[in-house]
Amino acid sequence: MYVSDVYLCWVFKESSSAPIFCCLEVLKNSLDMNRRVRQKRERGREKDKIRISSETLESGCLTSATFSGVDWTTLPDDTVIQLFPYLNYRDRASLASTCRAFRLLGSSPCLWESLDLRSHKFDTAAAVSLSPRCKNLQRLKFHAAGSADAIVSLQARALREICGDFCREITDAALSVIAARHEMLESVHLGPDACERISCDAIKALAYCCPRLQRLWLSGVKEVNGDAINALAKHCRQLKDVGFVESDNIDEVAFGNLNSVKFLSVAGTRNLKWGSAAQIWSRLPCLVCLDVSRTDVNLSAITGFLSSSQNLKVLSALNCPVFEGEVDGNLMHNHKGKILLTFLSDMFKGVASLFDDNSKNVTDAFQYWRRLKNRDKNVDEIVVWIECVFSHSLLRIAENNVKEFDDFWLTQGVAKLLSLLRSSQEEVQERAATAVATFVVIDDENATVDCKRAQAILRGDGIRLLLNLARSCQEGLQSEAAKAIANLSIDSKVAKAVAESGGINILASLAKSMNRLVAEEAAGGLWNLSVGDDHKGSIAKAGGIKALVDLIFKWPSSTEGLLERATGALANLGADDKCSLEVAVAGGIHALVMLARTCKFDGVQEQSARALANLAAHGDSNGNNAAIGQEEGALEALVQLTYSQNEGVRQEAAGALWNLSFDDKNREAIAAAGGVEALVALAQSSSSASRGLQERAAGALWGLSVSETNSIAIGRQGGIAPLIALARSDIEDVHETAAGALWNLAFYRENALHIVQDGGVKPLIHLCSSSISKMARFMAALALVYIFDGRIDASVPAGPSSSGSSKTNLDGVGKMALKHVEEFVTSFYDPQTFHTAAASLVPTALAQIAEAIRIQEAGHLRCSGAEIDRFLRMLRDPSSILKSCSAFALLQESTYSLYPIY
Repeated sequence: MYVSDVYLCWVFKESSSAPIFCCLEVLKNSLDMNRRVRQKRERGREKDKIRISSETLESGCLTSATFSGVDWTTLPDDTVIQLFPYLNYRDRASLASTCRAFRLLGSSPCLWESLDLRSHKFDTAAAVSLSPRCKNLQRLKFHAAGSADAIVSLQARALREICGDFCREITDAALSVIAARHEMLESVHLGPDACERISCDAIKALAYCCPRLQRLWLSGVKEVNGDAINALAKHCRQLKDVGFVESDNIDEVAFGNLNSVKFLSVAGTRNLKWGSAAQIWSRLPCLVCLDVSRTDVNLSAITGFLSSSQNLKVLSALNCPVFEGEVDGNLMHNHKGKILLTFLSDMFKGVASLFDDNSKNVTDAFQYWRRLKNRDKNVDEIVVWIECVFSHSLLRIAENNVKEFDDFWLTQGVAKLLSLLRSSQEEVQERAATAVATFVVIDDENATVDCKRAQAILRGDGIRLLLNLARSCQEGLQSEAAKAIANLSIDSKVAKAVAESGGINILASLAKSMNRLVAEEAAGGLWNLSVGDDHKGSIAKAGGIKALVDLIFKWPSSTEGLLERATGALANLGADDKCSLEVAVAGGIHALVMLARTCKFDGVQEQSARALANLAAHGDSNGNNAAIGQEEGALEALVQLTYSQNEGVRQEAAGALWNLSFDDKNREAIAAAGGVEALVALAQSSSSASRGLQERAAGALWGLSVSETNSIAIGRQGGIAPLIALARSDIEDVHETAAGALWNLAFYRENALHIVQDGGVKPLIHLCSSSISKMARFMAALALVYIFDGRIDASVPAGPSSSGSSKTNLDGVGKMALKHVEEFVTSFYDPQTFHTAAASLVPTALAQIAEAIRIQEAGHLRCSGAEIDRFLRMLRDPSSILKSCSAFALLQESTYSLYPIY
C-alpha cells in the first residue's frame, strides 16, 4: 500500500518549520539505518532504494517529486511513531488519515499519554471523540473555562496530572467529580487565575478521592480552613508539594499537620499570622523549601524560619515589603546552610551555594546546574522548584508593572528570565516567555515598550532563545514566544535583530498555524515588524502577506484579536506601493471589505478601514483605488462606519473615503451611498474630537467637493459651518485641510455666499496672514479671492440685514481680505527684483523668480480646466490684487491639481 506522496508533502508543508526539521532529522536517521540494513539484505535491488539525499533532508526542501516512488509504509513502525510527537494534533490526524497502517500507529498508546488542549475547543463532544484513545492518558493541560466538565467524558481513569488555567469558572462540583473519577491523580495545578468558585469542599473531595496526590497547587482560593488541610494530611500521605497562592485566608496552624510536605508556597497570600506560622511550620519534619514571596511576612518570622527549621534549605521571599528597608546583610544570603532568596540579594549566588565549591563564581546558576553530569537527586528537586517559584514571581511582578522595579529588571530580572527561557520545564519556559512579553510593555494602550528592557533582552541573546522556542513543536511555547517577539519588536533595534535572525520567516510560518493563539501572536509580530519601511519587503518575501490575507478567510469574524492583528499588519504593508499590489493580488481587498461589512468589533473595523485607506493612497501608481470602489459594498460599508460609536473607526473610515474620492467614479459613488450626509454629520460632531478625526473629516469633504454636484450638496447639507470651525483650529493639519475644502466650495457662488453668511471670512483672513503652513495660507487666499471676485455682490442686500451682512459691510471686509491676499502674494518676492527681472527678460533671472515664488508643498495639487479658466479671467480683471493672485496661482499650475494625493 502506497501513501499519497503529495498529501504527505502537504502535511510537512503546512506544519510549522520546527516540526518539519525535527521530522526530517528523525526520518534521515531512520533512512540511514534502513539503508545500511538493506545493503546486507537487498544488494541487488539498487533501483528500488529510496533516493533522498542528505542535503535535501537537511535543507528541508521536500517536494512531491522528491518522494516520487517512495513506499512510506516500509518505514519501521518505531520511526513513524517517532515522527508523530513532532506534529501538532491536527497534523497528526492528517498523517494518520493517509492509510490504515498510519492510522493504527497514530493510535499507539505511547502517543496519547499527554494532551495539551489549551488552544483547542474542548467540550463534551470533543472529549467523547477523543475517549477511545485516552485509556492510557496520564497528563492533561486545558483551559478550564467550559472544559472542566468535559474531562470526565475522556474516560481517562489512569490520569495522573491535570493542569488548568482560566480557572475562574471551575466549581466545587466540577472539581469534585474530576477527583471522584480519577482516583490515581498525583498532581493538580489550577491557576494562575483565581479559582474563585472553589472552596474547602472541593479540596476535601480531592483528599478523600485521590490518596496518591503528591502535588496540589491552587491559586486564589478565598479560604483554606483547617478541615480541608487536615483532610489532605490524613488521606494524602505522599503529598510533598503544596501551593495555596494569592489566597485571602489559610489556617496556618493546620499546616503543621502536613508532615510529608517538602515544598510549600503561600506566595501572595494575605492575612497570615506570621508568629504562629513561623513557630509551627518550622517544626515540619520534611520541609525543604518555603515560598513566602509577595506577602507581608515580617523579619521576626524570617529569622524564625532560618534559625529553627531543621531541614529547610531554601526560603524564597521575593518582592516582600520587609526587605524594602535596611536589613542586616548577614541575613540576606546564607544562614546556617539555609538560603534566603530576595530581590536585594544575588539570587544566582544563592542558588549556586546548593552545589559544590566549583560553582561559586558562576554567572548563571541554573545553566551551570543543567550542564552538571553528576547531579544529586535531592538538589535537582530543589532547583526545579526554585525555577517554578522564580517564573511565577517574575510573571506576577511583570503583570503589576510597578515603576520601582526598573532597576531590578536591569540588574537581575532580565538575567533570570533569560535563564528560565533555557529551562527544561516547558511550563517554566512558557511563563518566562510570557513575563518577557509583559514586562517590556509599559503602556499597552499606546503600544509603548521600555527600550532599556527590550535591549537588555537583545544583549542577553534573548532573541535567539525566543526564536528557538517559537520553532518548538509545542504550540503553547510557540504562542508565548511569538507574543514576546512581537512586543519586543516595537523597539526598532530589536526588530532589526529579529529580522536578521530569520524571525520574519518564523512568524510568517506560524501565522499559517491552525492554532488560533499561535496565529494571533504571529500576526501581532508581523504587525509590529511592518511599522516603518525597513521590513515590509522581507515580510512580503517570506510569504507573510498571503498568510495574513489567508487568516482573514480562515478564521471567523468572532476571533477579534487575531483579525485585528492581521488587518493591522496589512494596513501597514498597504502603505508600501509594492506591498499594496501584493495585498491586492492575494485577495486582500476582498478580505478587508468583507470585514468592513460584516465584522462588529471596533478594533477590526478600525484596522480594516485603515488598510483600505492605505491601499487606496497610491494614486496612479496602481489600480487599488478603483478596485476597492468596484468591490461590492465597499463604499457603502465605509460610509456606514463613519457613524460608528468608536472614534478610531470613524477616523479611519473618513480617511479611506478621502483617499478613495481621488477616483472620479468613486467620488460620485460615495455621494450616491450617502457619503455627503455622513461626512457633513461627522464634521459637525468633530469639534471636540481628535486632530486625526478632524483632519480626515475635512479631508473627505475636500475630496468630495471636487465635483460641482457634491460641492453644492455639501453647502446645502450644512457642511460649510463645521469646516469654518475646523479652519479656526490651531492645529496645522486640521486648518490646512479645512482651508482646502473651503477653497473648493468657494469656487461656486452659492457656497461663497454661505461662507460669508456663516462667518467664514475672518478665519480665512487669519489663515491667509498667520498660518505657519504655506499651503493653508495659499488655499485660504484662493478661497478669499473666489469670494470677493464680484460674483456675490448682487446677492447681498444694500442695507442692514438680519444676518448682519450688507453690501457696505461686505465691501469693507472684502477690501481687508484682498489686502491680506496681496500681502501673502508679495511675501514670496521682492517687487523691485521682480520688475527688474521681468523687464530684462533674461531667462535665468525669470527662472529664479519663478522658483522663489513656487510653493514646494503644492506638488500635491494640480489644476482643473475650470480653475484655469477662472484664473485667466482674473488676469483681465481691473483689480491688481486679483491679477497678481491669479498669476501667482498659475505659476503653481505645473505642480498642482484641485485635490491632494496623500
